[in-house]
Amino acid sequence: MGFDMDVLELKFLLELLGFPDYRGPIQKLKPNPKTTAAELNRLCRSLSDRLLVAYSSEITQLKITSAGKALLSLDTSNLPISGEDLAVLQAAAESAISAAATGIASGNRQRLLQSLADRGLIEPVQTQIKEVWLTPRGEEYLRDEYLPSGSNPLLSLDLLANYLRFMRKSWRHQEREEAPRDGTLVLEASYSGTSGMIWEEKNAGPLVAAQLQDEDILQIIRDLDRQLGTDNYLPIFHLRQRLQPFLSREELNLALYRLQRQDKIELSSLQEAIAYTPEQIEAGIPQDIGGPLFFIIVT
Repeated sequence: MGFDMDVLELKFLLELLGFPDYRGPIQKLKPNPKTTAAELNRLCRSLSDRLLVAYSSEITQLKITSAGKALLSLDTSNLPISGEDLAVLQAAAESAISAAATGIASGNRQRLLQSLADRGLIEPVQTQIKEVWLTPRGEEYLRDEYLPSGSNPLLSLDLLANYLRFMRKSWRHQEREEAPRDGTLVLEASYSGTSGMIWEEKNAGPLVAAQLQDEDILQIIRDLDRQLGTDNYLPIFHLRQRLQPFLSREELNLALYRLQRQDKIELSSLQEAIAYTPEQIEAGIPQDIGGPLFFIIVT
């Protein structure tokens, strides 16, 4: 699928190629010396809308929702809510506040605020993009599809060098993938279009579910969370996509329940569905009461 890309968007991507793993803090991505923070945010969100980059962000200002206000009016002694959760809701009870004004220590603040937002108890008023990374789709687009045209004297040789290193690394990766193997069972990651990374077996017999141990699944959860920047709140649909077709829906559900019983993960339900498609929500684990289990949290 092709689409237009302006010069600033292209330079943003080429700047990103100069960082390790094509991942870097947004304030260090400067397509032009005079590019403002607002322009960087616009570029990042525009490229993210086309699935070429992904980013992590922090809640900088928030307000309480009607559900949060309703909770404050209840007897919270028997409710599964922490003292820190209550402190945030009480601080925001009258008006929108900054994240710092919640009084929560900075090291734990964003995780707690995101948890409250996921449960529909607070609503972010302002967010700040912190880190940006190139997605598998972005790599695929730059490697296989993008064709520049015309002339533009503003592209520097440093940006060209970033692109050439990216292409050479892609070629070396492809050569290693195509090299003959000795027939030993190898489960490795590879990219497959917009579906991202999938796990596949190279030069061996059919892969069976028993070859994926619970610890392997736990490591894949950690890797996905890091790659997607989900801040230890990984939606289950990402894991299902990664492990298809090697684990059925029921097999993965059982593996997640086992990890939960071992206190290695927690499973959290979805409260606000507006940010997800019906297919993504359907990938959760249904419950008899309430919304589906939707997020995976590594403990």
